[in-house]
Amino acid sequence: MKRAFLTGVTGQDGAYLSRFLLSKGYEVHGLVRRSASSDVMDARLKWLGIADKVVLHDGNLTDLSSLIRVLQEVKPTEIYNLAAQSFVKSSWHQPLLTGTVTALGAANMLEAIRIVCPSTRFYQASSSEMFGLAQEKMQSEQTPFYPRSPYAAAKLYAHWMTVNYRESFGLHSSSGILFNHESPLRGIEFVTRKITDGVARIKLGLLTKLALGNLDAKRDWGHAQDYVRAMWLMLQQDKPDDYVIATGRTVSVREFCRIAFAYVQLKMEDHVSVDERFLRPAEVDVLLGNPAKAKEKLNWVAETTLEELIGEMVEADLERVRRNKHL
Repeated sequence: MKRAFLTGVTGQDGAYLSRFLLSKGYEVHGLVRRSASSDVMDARLKWLGIADKVVLHDGNLTDLSSLIRVLQEVKPTEIYNLAAQSFVKSSWHQPLLTGTVTALGAANMLEAIRIVCPSTRFYQASSSEMFGLAQEKMQSEQTPFYPRSPYAAAKLYAHWMTVNYRESFGLHSSSGILFNHESPLRGIEFVTRKITDGVARIKLGLLTKLALGNLDAKRDWGHAQDYVRAMWLMLQQDKPDDYVIATGRTVSVREFCRIAFAYVQLKMEDHVSVDERFLRPAEVDVLLGNPAKAKEKLNWVAETTLEELIGEMVEADLERVRRNKHL
C-alpha cells in the first residue's frame, strides 16, 4: 500500500487531496500544528466525511527535528507540502512569519527528506502569485517570475529550493505552479468565499452590502478538486518536473461577483461596494495560466467550469447560513 504524508492536511487542498488519495487506496497521514483551535482544525476533513480515515501527527514545518521524527515514523512513499501562511494580504503584516513558514518550512521538509527518506517523492505547492507583475500575457513554466508580496517571495524561495534539491541531491521533487483554485472549503478570508458567503447572506436577508477591494483584478480560477488530481499525477511521473496548473481563462473579481449574484437572481451593482482597506500595497493585476504542458505530459485538464464552481460555492454557503454553521 502506498503511504502519503501531507502538510496542510486540514486546509482546502489537504482535505480534497486526502479524499482523492484514499479513493486510490493510499494510507494517508497528515502533519498538524497544535493550537488553541485544535477542536475545529479538522472541520474540512469532517465536511468530506474522511476525518476518521486520516492519521494525524503532531509537528511543525518550522521544527526540523519534528519533521525528521514524523518521517521516520510514517515512512511515506509520497509527500505533499501544502502548508503555508497562504493569505496574501496578511503576508505584508507578518512578513517574517510568512518567510519562516512558507519559505524555510519547505526547505526544512526537503532537508528532512534528504536525511531520512531520499527516495520519497515530493510535491511542493508553488503559486501563480510568483508571476506577480506578469512578464507575459499568458504565464507558462518559462515565464519569468516577478513576486509582488512577501507571500509570493516566500513561495518563490520554496520553489527554487525544490528545484535545487532535485538537481543537487537527485530527489524526485516536483512543483505545481497552481493558479487560483477555490471550492466550498475555501477559507472565509479569501475573496471568493467572502463573495459567495456575502451572496448567501444577502439572499437570505441577513446582509445588504458586501465590501470588497480591487474589483478589476483578474484571476484564473479553477476548482481545488480538479487541481489536487494534478498534484498526484506529477508524482506518478518517472521524472520530476514543474507544471503550471490552470484553466486558461481569466475573469475579474467584478465578473466573479456578477456570476455569483446572478446565481441567486440578484444584481451585484445593488450590493457591492469598494473599501480601500481591502486594497493590497502592491497589486497583481492579471494572472492567466497556460496549462499546455500539464495537458501534454500529465493528460490533465480542468473539468469544472467557473460557473459550476461558483454555483457549488453559493449553494454550500446558503446551506451554511441557513443552518448557522461556519467553516
